[in-house]
Amino acid sequence: MNYFKTALLLAGLTAVFMGVGAVIGGQQGMLIALAVAVAMNVYSYWNSDKIVLKMHQAREVDERTAPEYYGIVRELAARAQLPMPRVFILDEDQPNAFATGRNPDNAAVAATRGLLKLMTREEVAGVMAHELAHIKNRDTLIMTITATLAGAVSMLSNFAFLFGRNRNNPLGIIGVILAMIVAPLAAMVVQMAISRTREYSADRLGGEICGRPMWLADALAKLERGRQIPNDEAEAVPATAHLFIINPLSGARMDSLFSTHPNTQNRIEKLREYAAEIGGKPASLNAPSGPWNRGAIKNEKKRRGPWA
Repeated sequence: MNYFKTALLLAGLTAVFMGVGAVIGGQQGMLIALAVAVAMNVYSYWNSDKIVLKMHQAREVDERTAPEYYGIVRELAARAQLPMPRVFILDEDQPNAFATGRNPDNAAVAATRGLLKLMTREEVAGVMAHELAHIKNRDTLIMTITATLAGAVSMLSNFAFLFGRNRNNPLGIIGVILAMIVAPLAAMVVQMAISRTREYSADRLGGEICGRPMWLADALAKLERGRQIPNDEAEAVPATAHLFIINPLSGARMDSLFSTHPNTQNRIEKLREYAAEIGGKPASLNAPSGPWNRGAIKNEKKRRGPWA
């Protein structure tokens, strides 16, 4: 995602803010909403990653508290020629992960407790390589700002119900109802407008970073099965669902109809095709190769301890 697309996204969400503001208080409400939107856009650019991590009660870890998990991220970041991101764990049983941050120098990756328990070391490497690919592709800025502002739009629509019945409301009760329905849907559409091809791109680059595309393919299969486990934090803030490597929302919710994720099986097939292209050999990033070879993995498994 480039900065032009980011600007278009912010403009679209600002327009939604202004529309709901007009419903709440006419022209004055629209101007106030514009001022609030501009302030939120600036604040979100600098702090949206912190907001999202706090939403999911992410716990930062380091080499001392989660040596193997942290070590995997460090090695992959070196292969991808990226600065070392901050590393977090989400206390959720559902296996999942996401990346956030406005640029590679200010990035973070997070994996759930369930992912670290369920996955092999190789599969964890595949998942984290995918997340680092989002950072390298600079997807994380637009993904994180979308999550923050989409949630704010939904909250603002609730204000329309509480305060939209005043004399400044030019559309009356019809405008209030429209704001309550249309504003959250508009935010979802903006989320969906983020091209699904970014996931395919991150899958391919992730396979290149870890050197074994099938590690990620195997992980995606487990992640899809793991969706049966509820993710309470994601259900509470569905506006952040598109951040995760796989949709964290249960199929019972209407939100699943608005998923920004491609079909998991299609992603696995693409990774299989890529693995066939490179003939099972690790792809080269012209970076330190690290311990991603069978002998080192075997030795690492012998000394494996708890993730966190």
